[in-house]
Amino acid sequence: MMNSADDNHSAGNDSAQNALVDWFRASTQYINAHRGKTFVISLPGDALTSEHLKKLIADLTLLHTLGVKLVIVHGARPQIDAALAAAQLPNDYFAGVRITTPESIDTIAAVVGAQSIRLEALFSAGTQSASSAPLASTRGEALMVSRGNFLTAMPIGIRDGIDFHHTGRVRRVNAKAIDARLNDNALVLQSTLAYSLTGEVFNLTADEVAGQIAIALQADKLITLIPQDGITSDAGELIAALNPTDAAVLSARYSQSNIDAQRQLGSTLDACVNACTAGVKRAHLIGYQSNGALIRELFTRAGAGSLISDDSLDSLRAASIDDVAAILALIAPLEADGTLVVRSRERLETEIDNFKVIELEGAIIACAALYRTTPSFGEIACIAIHPSYRKLGLGARLLQALNEEAKTLGMTQTFVLTTSAAHWFIDQGFVEGALSDLPEQRQALYNLQRKSKIFLRVI
Repeated sequence: MMNSADDNHSAGNDSAQNALVDWFRASTQYINAHRGKTFVISLPGDALTSEHLKKLIADLTLLHTLGVKLVIVHGARPQIDAALAAAQLPNDYFAGVRITTPESIDTIAAVVGAQSIRLEALFSAGTQSASSAPLASTRGEALMVSRGNFLTAMPIGIRDGIDFHHTGRVRRVNAKAIDARLNDNALVLQSTLAYSLTGEVFNLTADEVAGQIAIALQADKLITLIPQDGITSDAGELIAALNPTDAAVLSARYSQSNIDAQRQLGSTLDACVNACTAGVKRAHLIGYQSNGALIRELFTRAGAGSLISDDSLDSLRAASIDDVAAILALIAPLEADGTLVVRSRERLETEIDNFKVIELEGAIIACAALYRTTPSFGEIACIAIHPSYRKLGLGARLLQALNEEAKTLGMTQTFVLTTSAAHWFIDQGFVEGALSDLPEQRQALYNLQRKSKIFLRVI
């Protein structure tokens, strides 16, 4: 016979297991969306010293197992700093960029090479998760890691009177060779060392290398792993998504900072903006210090980082019957707290043609509906935005789309009923009305217990 403690323990286990099952079911759309896609991931040297490195390797191996084509670019900045200090060699920076002197290039090459070998060993030894459960590749084989001279470098040269010597830039990426390795089911590992046409060794930045490889491959994603959780607002709130223009403004601001961490973030943002401008679909900034952040960003609606994309807010479309489950999940919390009226699946299925949704990364992050109550009157209802994507203007975007549709259908006025968003609707051009302002058939359906306020807008 179980006592109450046993009952509570059992209930807790059931709850955790149900949450896992729900997440796994919801992740299916992301697994399908990412399979066969190419991701370029920038792994900074700081991440190689993190306590989460082995778990991060396991997560990257999991992506490979799920059919994602991976190019991993790793840095070694703190490791190089330590080695140069130990050898009493010059260790100078200008505008946040290392000056790689002829005296230091051999030490730098040795350090970078050692980090490449270490990572290759972790991936190879691996195919083990953090819990030591083996992760087979998609072919049931050990994960194959490929390294090579995929880059051609050129010197930065002299800037503002400073000779950067062996600090270089990417001249060319051998995209064909990288693609061949990826198509052979290998994970491509690229360091920040590259060679010139004359055989000189140059030290590059991980941000630029990752960005240029992503551009050359026209990768589906450029993912940069950073110490922070992502980009935050002045109030300290995580910014889930922003466009390249806004990201460029932040990049310029951070790049001028005297704080090293902000200056590095500026460089990372700049590489992401350049990649998006050159055709890379999406760039993500994800914190490597948050366990599982990479998986949460890629396989959950809530995400765990910041997305930069030119089309991240442009996926507004008419809803279909296939969106019913996602809409139900989106509106469920608002129904639970009384913000929205409860809708059954059956009702939603019959009314789905009234809905518009915003889709991001294969997930529904916002929805709203337009109901025609009379030939000239329409009701806007069920506006719901996922918490991670609020304050991005999605509600206003949906509202505009529905008002445009109402106008196209010959309506001259729309109205909304709300218990909690009065000020927002006023900001959107609505004015408060009375029950008598609504069509008679809609007046009869008004819920007196909810005491919703009525707002109208002429279109």
